[in-house]
Amino acid sequence: MDSLSMIDTWSAEHAAVAVVDAEGALLGSYGDQEYVFPLASVTKLLVAYAVLVAVEEGAVELDEPAGPPGVTIKHLLAHTSGLAFNDHQTVAAPGTRRVYSTAGFEVLADAVQGATGIAFPQYLSEAVFEPLGMSTAKLNGSAGSAAEASCADLVTFAKELQRPTLVAEETLTEATTVAFPGLDGVLPGFGNQRPNDWGLGFEIRSRKCPHWTGDKNSPRTYGHFGAAGTFLWVDPEAGLATIALTDRPFDQWATEVWPPFNDAILAETSDRR
Repeated sequence: MDSLSMIDTWSAEHAAVAVVDAEGALLGSYGDQEYVFPLASVTKLLVAYAVLVAVEEGAVELDEPAGPPGVTIKHLLAHTSGLAFNDHQTVAAPGTRRVYSTAGFEVLADAVQGATGIAFPQYLSEAVFEPLGMSTAKLNGSAGSAAEASCADLVTFAKELQRPTLVAEETLTEATTVAFPGLDGVLPGFGNQRPNDWGLGFEIRSRKCPHWTGDKNSPRTYGHFGAAGTFLWVDPEAGLATIALTDRPFDQWATEVWPPFNDAILAETSDRR
């Protein structure tokens, strides 16, 4: 895929990208697929998936309390707990505003750890990484931002998101459908969004503008980007997932180059749809 070489202009010391379709076929890759990158907030996708596994196992329930009074597992996954971005202060009532919160994912990890008696990094490994064969993936700190993995391993995860084997398809559908619809909030790096739609751990593109995906991405596109210059999205209408990992911190450069890069990928693969 010619579009993948666009990453050569991103001025990252290390970068890797890959595109995989809904059938699990690798359509293209570029860069060192085995290099291990810090994922920053792309971590949240992996952690959310482990929480979904815990829900299906019966260890936790979406509607059970976790964290401050009135907050549930579902609130935490959907960034509607009211917890602040990077600390455990409450800045809004549960379910009233989309407050993006890394701290909320730390509370989630604590809840799963308390319910299972397994340290959360180990639970994440046993629930997601080991069954999928993601040998480079690890959680080395905060459940909201401290995972690392290779592009090859995130390709494996992207395949799972398109054809789930660890959770029921209905569970993944719920997680990638807007939870608590109609809530406004700030999408970090892209400003106020009205509404700021989110699923259960998965950001949903909807009609957000500006956005880190492309104009050609469908409103059903879901995924996440990270402050390490990383992203993963799945577009169910295109039948496509794309992973991009760099070691260049997210800044204005990413807001400028990511959308046209994603549009180029969708244009190059349009004849497959």
